[in-house]
Amino acid sequence: MTNLDNVTLDKWVKSKKSEEDQRVLVPIKEAAKLMSEKFNKEIREHNISYLVQYGRVKKYKIGNRVFVDINEVEEYYKKLFYERREKWEKELGMKLDWELAFDMLTEKERTKHVHGIHPYKGKYIPQLVEYFLERYFKPGDIVIDPFMGSGTTLVQALEMGIHSIGIEISPFNCLIAEVKLQKYDLDKLEHTLLKLLDETRKHIEERPNREFDEEVDRLIAKYNQQYFDLDYKRKLHMGEINEKEYAEKVMKKFQEEYSRLKEKYKEKIRKDGIFADKKFLYTWYSPEIREELMFYLNLIKEIQDDTIKKVAMIILSRTARSVRATTHFDLATLKKPVFDPYYCFKHKKICRPVTTIWKHLKLYTYDTLERIKTFSKLRKDAFYAVINADSRTVDIDEKLEVQNPDFYKLFRHKRAQGIITSPPYLGQINYHEQHAYAYELFDLPRLDELEIGPKYKGTSKKAQREYIDGIVKVLTNMKRFLSKDANIFIVVNDNRGLYPKIIEESGLELIKEFKRPVLNRTERDRRPYYESIFHLKIEE
Repeated sequence: MTNLDNVTLDKWVKSKKSEEDQRVLVPIKEAAKLMSEKFNKEIREHNISYLVQYGRVKKYKIGNRVFVDINEVEEYYKKLFYERREKWEKELGMKLDWELAFDMLTEKERTKHVHGIHPYKGKYIPQLVEYFLERYFKPGDIVIDPFMGSGTTLVQALEMGIHSIGIEISPFNCLIAEVKLQKYDLDKLEHTLLKLLDETRKHIEERPNREFDEEVDRLIAKYNQQYFDLDYKRKLHMGEINEKEYAEKVMKKFQEEYSRLKEKYKEKIRKDGIFADKKFLYTWYSPEIREELMFYLNLIKEIQDDTIKKVAMIILSRTARSVRATTHFDLATLKKPVFDPYYCFKHKKICRPVTTIWKHLKLYTYDTLERIKTFSKLRKDAFYAVINADSRTVDIDEKLEVQNPDFYKLFRHKRAQGIITSPPYLGQINYHEQHAYAYELFDLPRLDELEIGPKYKGTSKKAQREYIDGIVKVLTNMKRFLSKDANIFIVVNDNRGLYPKIIEESGLELIKEFKRPVLNRTERDRRPYYESIFHLKIEE
């Protein structure tokens, strides 16, 4: 490690020092290199840039270059890597497997290629799946995920040349997984999707209230530049500003100007009854947004190629999720419809619910194409199967024989070498409801009553017993499709201690329990949190 007090002048730009000023300024690239060496972790330029952007460390400009104080950066990472670990383990009363934290991964890395093709609350990161696939499975093996969700296990298996079978009760989750896993005629896919995008653009350009939207955006930009700039974020981080009081004061002044704009353009603001028969869509979307969603949906219905039609559905669904009338912080858990500008506690400035699908539709069209193209180069020649069924009762042989006879022959001969899965967490998520907009857009059947441990059933003793019974039935059913020496990995937050009972009743043996700290959480609750990964074997 380079000695921070004796660095050559050609690498470092030093500030003038006094007794009060001991700053050592370095370029962001050099800071990332030095911190990687210091903490024996891969710390990249974008990690340091993030700290600057969100006021975690101060930015210094010399000419056109950006510098940071290496001492301040080092102190930040000391707290992050050492103090936090000590605090978490003390508060939780246990040692954690920090190797499984993947704490320096960016959002882009956690949602690489098709893994990020559509949001899905409750999925695990691909690097966690990859960790266990690399250590316990080999190319040509077969792995099962009886709680497939959006297909993370199957995608990662396909990237590593491992055959996979995913079982999922939700029709929409199966749609997401299929779009991730399908093979495509890439030229045809791109031509069709860009044609849909262009037709939608032309339609949106005819909107009557575009001038109102532009004036509101200018007003927001003016207030953000004046009241919520980088200096504000820095002071906020240092505790020099009461965020709630300051934001309320500024927003009161903003609302006066905004109200005058609404009055000026009131005749041009759309009011209609599109999707009036769809409860979720009518509640959580503005009339302008609903009309544009309907237009694109009608274009989808004209697509003849079913494979491409599914991709367009996912693009529309992803767009619909992003244009709900709510705040950025409440996208994951909706609270109440918000149609006007608001102070955003996530971005520390004035934000506005989107007023058109265009920006997101364009972004997600190109993003989806890029993700599919990237994965098409990485995927190996392996079988996969997405089965829309109940894992408690499904006969994989029967389903596989119909879907893919060649895969069925291999499966019958070889059986599966293991399971990697993350069952529902008791009482935390309503898995159908999180995509309510998609079920209404595409008229998909909802099977909420078949979910195991959904949020709407709570966490009572009765709910716990139902959950245990449900997971046991799944594992018991899956055992008949596994080889005798299969490795089973279950990722779950077992905060009620239900899994020892589940493991016992399922006739499985616990080999090891990994305790993974979960650091990259989006909720406001930042208390120490971990999830267990149970490594199991079939009892002899």
